[in-house]
Amino acid sequence: MKFGDLTYEEIRDRARRGWLAILPTGCTEQQGLHLPVDTDTWFVEQLCNAASEEAAANHDVRSLVLPTIPFGPTPEHRNYGAGYIDVPTELHCALVLSALTSLAEQGFRKIVVWRGCGGHDLRETVQRFNKVFHGRSQAYLPGHPYHEVWCRISDPSIPGGHADSFTTSIMLHLRPKAVRRERIVDPKHKAVDWDDPGLDFADYSSTGVIGDPTHASAELGARLWEAVVDEVAATLSSIANGPEAKDLIDADKLHFLRRSQS
Repeated sequence: MKFGDLTYEEIRDRARRGWLAILPTGCTEQQGLHLPVDTDTWFVEQLCNAASEEAAANHDVRSLVLPTIPFGPTPEHRNYGAGYIDVPTELHCALVLSALTSLAEQGFRKIVVWRGCGGHDLRETVQRFNKVFHGRSQAYLPGHPYHEVWCRISDPSIPGGHADSFTTSIMLHLRPKAVRRERIVDPKHKAVDWDDPGLDFADYSSTGVIGDPTHASAELGARLWEAVVDEVAATLSSIANGPEAKDLIDADKLHFLRRSQS
């Protein structure tokens, strides 16, 4: 299932057989006082690999997961002074577009971009690619199911946003040694204006955390992880078995597509 594990002939064979290609995009940025700065990159890589395996086992959908892009735009984290690699938005979009183009040239007809950071807006990049490769290859940019999963499995009244109880719980489940448990605190941050084009997390939180991570547990993380993997695997199935989209598939369209297939 991993693109990087194969030879070029094996990759060519899978493209010809109609396998999906999955491009995970991560980032390197502060994750509060208790999580490592590679959390988003690690999370998206683990999730795409697990969902790819589940899609094959439960939905008969085959996919190849590319190596995760570890850097992206992180200007909202710069004022914590360390732990970030901030890539200009134009460079990040150009890199993603180049990766999509390379995959299309190799014969992959459906490519899924899965973002490790919800703040990275790649809609215009995907639209540009789909316009150029219309009829040959299609890129998809699904919405994240994380909030819906959290509200279904845990307490929706617990505030979230960044390095919160959702992420911390999954880290405690899958990567417990990386969590600095003694540093998990509720920062009691100010309300965040997510629409602020100059968003700076340091204006709202002294720790870097947005939300309240103190409700996290490994047991909760296991339940959240299972549900998220199920959702992403179902999304891959919807894309693989659904009709060609004119532009891109977002979360609402995917939910509609799933219902129409059930």
